[in-house]
Amino acid sequence: MRSPSSSSAYRDFDGRVGRVFATSEPSWPERPTAPEGSPNVVVILADDLGFSDLGCYGSEIPTPHIDACAQEGMRYGNFHVAPMCSPTRASLMTGRNPHASGMGFVGHVDPGFPGYASELPEDQPTLAEVMRSNGYTTLMLGKWHLTKERDMSEAGSRASWPLQRGFDEFYGFLEALTNFHHPHRMLEGNTVVQTDQYPDDYYLTDDLTDRAERMVREVKAANPERPFFMYFSHGAVHAPLHAKQEDIARFRGWYDEGWDVLREQRFARQRELGVVPDGTELPPRNHEAGEDVQAWDSLSETEKSLYPRYMEVYAAMVASIDESVGRLRQVLDELGELENTVFLITSDNGASREGKASGTTAYFRDGGSQTRDVTEDVLAEALERIEDIGGPTTWPHYPRGWAMACNTPFRLYKISAFAGGHQVPLVLSWPARLPPAGSIVRRQYAHISDVLPTLVELLGLDMPDHRHGRPAQPVTGVSLREVIGDPHAPTPHTEQHYECLGNRAFYRDGWEIVTAHRALTPFSEDRWQLFHTAEDPAQVHDRAAELPELVAELAAAWEEAAWENQVFPMDEGNRLKHLLQPPGLEGFERPVRLTPHQPTLERWRSSRLTGGRSFRITVDWSYRAGDAGVLLAHGGQEGGYLLYVEDGELHFLQNQFGTEHRLAPVPLTDGCAEVVVTVDAPGGGRWDVGLTVDGTASGRSDGFVQMAGFLPFNGIDVGVDRRSPVSWELYRRHGCFPFTGRLGSVTIAPGPVSPDARERRIAEAVAIGIGLE
Repeated sequence: MRSPSSSSAYRDFDGRVGRVFATSEPSWPERPTAPEGSPNVVVILADDLGFSDLGCYGSEIPTPHIDACAQEGMRYGNFHVAPMCSPTRASLMTGRNPHASGMGFVGHVDPGFPGYASELPEDQPTLAEVMRSNGYTTLMLGKWHLTKERDMSEAGSRASWPLQRGFDEFYGFLEALTNFHHPHRMLEGNTVVQTDQYPDDYYLTDDLTDRAERMVREVKAANPERPFFMYFSHGAVHAPLHAKQEDIARFRGWYDEGWDVLREQRFARQRELGVVPDGTELPPRNHEAGEDVQAWDSLSETEKSLYPRYMEVYAAMVASIDESVGRLRQVLDELGELENTVFLITSDNGASREGKASGTTAYFRDGGSQTRDVTEDVLAEALERIEDIGGPTTWPHYPRGWAMACNTPFRLYKISAFAGGHQVPLVLSWPARLPPAGSIVRRQYAHISDVLPTLVELLGLDMPDHRHGRPAQPVTGVSLREVIGDPHAPTPHTEQHYECLGNRAFYRDGWEIVTAHRALTPFSEDRWQLFHTAEDPAQVHDRAAELPELVAELAAAWEEAAWENQVFPMDEGNRLKHLLQPPGLEGFERPVRLTPHQPTLERWRSSRLTGGRSFRITVDWSYRAGDAGVLLAHGGQEGGYLLYVEDGELHFLQNQFGTEHRLAPVPLTDGCAEVVVTVDAPGGGRWDVGLTVDGTASGRSDGFVQMAGFLPFNGIDVGVDRRSPVSWELYRRHGCFPFTGRLGSVTIAPGPVSPDARERRIAEAVAIGIGLE
């Protein structure tokens, strides 16, 4: 008879095993337990929020709940992130520099280099994994954007999805952005939320906050002693600028005086509040080529009538974030948890200039790169739709003049290595442990990579040094604990490099060199500017000419840091990184047969069938008089196309960023068995569309716009038009309009790419890709 000691099955068991329970001693493995009295931790990350957009940083926008956190805790006046979204998020999650975390750009490229992997390193513990290993429940809401595009579908790898990177619960979206009134693809954990039609009053920020409240109540009811870590990553205030009508109305008329007056007013308040140091100068209006802002007084009356509306919507979005913070604080207060909760509130980069000079009602048409001249006709078109701006039928973004004001007092915007791209607000509070700083603003240099090591030291946590059996790289951020306790303590973060689309900067001990790279020019021709930011935080006085040795020293330090942090290769401006793709994608370009009631085919997967190429749609059905509804829908109000039956006629239409273009309707007779839509891409950004019913050609037109890449943003639906509708008028009549007859299947067969596909893909990368941050 075998004894327990001779059996390997009990090798790691600490108790004693006999033949029966009465002669055995139990033992239970220890579970991670947070230190006694550990606080809850709430990290709130806004998207594209400028340095001056909060009330406690000089804004006129009321943000009383965030201001209350600042009053109970402290504000930072010298806090920095990456100039772009995904890189900041990766640095926050890993405590390492962005490129070293695999995110030198947004998660929409995978050119085959470690600094641009578009997913988090497998060997690096995330902030969520650190918290969970120390006994915390880990919760996430909102935008993730740390996953390869091709892995966002149900069949993709989930290795870099939130649950696989340490979160117990997730409710949000994986993409860069989404429609706030009709989100295109929400997930609950690892599962896509199936939604055909949203309520008329749906608003994403409210939905996320509802779920956040529920999560808090659930985990505290289940185990009041266990602290939670919540990462609330807002979609706001990223484009599209969407807000509730009642919130927009609240700000009506607030911005009629324009961005120059707003900038001066915010700067004055910043000086009163002590947000900027004494002696800070307000730089001249942004004047750099392609980034310049016109004087408000020089604008036309049409522009002065239109542009304030964009900022009214933006202000409403900022207010919605504050309302969300207030609701979380109220729940925590009700549960007796507010005093022992750490709040950390910041932004992923500076305010965005993607609306270019004139703003837009159609982000995917005009965003990132102004593709149309700013003429009175263009402005009149937007002015005619002014009451729609902010609602579900537009995808707006504001003119960059407002972004300049939002980044007061700093120069330039998101993606820039100047301070406007990466210097953002940071509010930190922990009422139970950290005394309020009052009017004292922390001015020591700090970086987003410092958040993880700071929380580890502040909360007394253990930092894992392995992940999945692999040694982790050391964090590059540093703990700010001494700075938090002493506003006069020297900063522990003395050096920091930046790179974004070739724009570069390097900070060391109060000095910073910055360069703005011009695409398709040698990097050796870039001119470094030098600023003593300790005395000149707004980077007004370039001292490069008088201190060339210091410039050379800092430039050499940037070069060394770049090699150490996987910054190379850099984007020379030809957008080649958008064209380099891993092998094995050919299978995604084979015909796909879809049947009714199938969930939406995800955006990226759908784009492989239709983007920038010819394709063929074949509908297998049997029409009977009275049948009606959608046969195929691809896209939404941002742009897309639709095949449907109404009043006995077959219709094909395209939403061209808010304007509908259609083929002549085709009358149907009983027994129609096949419909074929042929879409040819001859080049020049055009689609030629033909419609054939039972072998008989019934119409053709070349007036359609070729859509590629990110468009259509909503994926493909068969037998229904889910979520954001392609045609708003059809939606008003029929809702999501499910087809009532017999629909066997719809097959989409990709054809050849357009002759100028490469050039157009590069142009789209310039126009849109850098906007998805």
